[in-house]
Amino acid sequence: MKHKNKISRRNFIGTTGCAAMGSTAFLSSFTTLGMMNSLAPSPPPDDYKALVCILLAGGNDSYNMIVPTSADPYNVYATTRSNLALPQGDLLPLDYTDASGINYGLNPAMPEVANMFNTGRAAVIANVGTLIEPVTKAQVLSGAAPVPLGLKSHSDQARHWQTSVPQSRNAKGWGGKVADILASGNSNQDMSMNLSLAGTNLWQAGNTVDEFTITPQGSVGINMLNSTDAMSMLVGEGVSNIMDQQYADILKQTYANKVNASQNQHNVFTSALSDLNPLSTEFANNQFSKQMKMVANSIAVSGSLGMERQTYYLKLGGFDTHGEVINNQAAKLSLLSGAIGSFYEAMDELGISEKVTTFTISDFARTLTSNGGGSDHGWGGHSMVFGGAVNGGQFYGQYPSLDLGGNLDIGNGVMIPEISTDQYFSELALWMGVSPSDLPNIFPNLENFYTPGVGTPIGFMNL
Repeated sequence: MKHKNKISRRNFIGTTGCAAMGSTAFLSSFTTLGMMNSLAPSPPPDDYKALVCILLAGGNDSYNMIVPTSADPYNVYATTRSNLALPQGDLLPLDYTDASGINYGLNPAMPEVANMFNTGRAAVIANVGTLIEPVTKAQVLSGAAPVPLGLKSHSDQARHWQTSVPQSRNAKGWGGKVADILASGNSNQDMSMNLSLAGTNLWQAGNTVDEFTITPQGSVGINMLNSTDAMSMLVGEGVSNIMDQQYADILKQTYANKVNASQNQHNVFTSALSDLNPLSTEFANNQFSKQMKMVANSIAVSGSLGMERQTYYLKLGGFDTHGEVINNQAAKLSLLSGAIGSFYEAMDELGISEKVTTFTISDFARTLTSNGGGSDHGWGGHSMVFGGAVNGGQFYGQYPSLDLGGNLDIGNGVMIPEISTDQYFSELALWMGVSPSDLPNIFPNLENFYTPGVGTPIGFMNL
C-alpha cells in the first residue's frame, strides 16, 4: 500500500541533513554523553565559582582605554599619540594614584566600569601580554630572545591569549585545561562546565572538556524532535533513528555520540531556563548585552544544572581600529561597559557577585603612534578584571612611560609587556580552585615568571 504523504529517499536525506547540519551553534556544542532527570530550580551552590572571559577581538587600543591624567605624563601621552589623544578633561577619573604619584582616567565611554573600579570591584592589569620568558628591548631587537610566534598577527596572538603557550600553534585552551581538572567536581557530569556565547572557541577547548554553545535566546537543538507537526515528527524520528544506531565506522559513531550528547544538553538547559523567574535587572537592547544577560540567566540556574564550577566565553568584535580609532573604539567600549554594569547588577540581585569573575583579553594592544586616522598592531597593553572577589581599585603591574623610544618601545610605540599572560591567568585558575602543583601543566612557561605555591602570581584576586 502506498502512502499519499510518502517522502522520497533523496528528499528525506536532504531534509534530515538540513536538520542535523543547519545550526553551527548546535553542532559546536559537543561534550560528554548523557542526560539529567527533570530539574527543579535552585540557586547556585555555596561553593559556586564562574569565570567569564571576554575577547575584545581585533586588538583593543588599551592606551586609549586607560590614560594618565597627571599633567606631565598626560602631556607625554598627548605628544606621543598626537591626533589620537583623548582630551584630558573628558577622561573619567579613577580613584587611584600609583607609586610615582601619577593619576589615571578611563575612556569617557566607560562610566559603568569607572564606577566599578572606584567602588573596589574592578582592577587594571597593566602592560600585560604574551611572553615566553622576560625579555629586554635589546634582546628583542637583536633577535636574541624568543618572542611569540606571529607577533602582531591577529590569528596568532588571539590564539596565544587563549592558550598562554605563545611558542606553539597547537596548544589547547587554558580554560579547557582548567575544566579538565575541575569538571569532575560538578554534581552533573552530563553537562559541560564550559558554555560559549561565541560558538566554537580555543579558550574552552580542553583535552576532555569542550564548550556547549548557547545563544542569547537559549541553546539550540533539533527542535523537530519535540514537534507535533506531522512532517517534523517524521523527520525528527528519522534523525533519532540515525543518531541511535551503532556504527562500525568510528568517525560516524563519534559524530552520532556527540550530536546525541549535544541534544541531551539542549533539553536539560532549556528545561532549567524554563523554570527561571526572570531577573529584574535591565539590560540594554544590543547583542552584547543580550549575551551577557544570557550568562546571568545561566548562572541563575547553575544550581538546577548541578554546576559548582563554570566558564563562559564571549567575543566583542570591532577593535581592529586602523582608522577612526577614537569613535570606533568608544562605540565598542560603551557596549562593554554597559553590559558589564548590568551584569554585575544581576549578580548582586542573585547575591553572588563575589563568586563570578569577569576578565578581558585581546589580540594585542596597538601602536602608540598614529597612522593618520588610527593605530596599528602592537603587543603589550592593559586588561581589566571585575567581580566581588577582585582586590579592586588598584593597578597591578607598572603602567609604562609613553615616551617614544623608551626602554619598552621596540618601534612606533609597540610596547614590550612586563606581565605575562601566564601570571594573569594562573591567578584566575588558582581562584577557581586549581592546585598550584597543576599550574605548570596548564601554563608551561609560568615558572619563568612565578614559582607556583610561593605567594600569588600578581595579587589581584582574593585567594
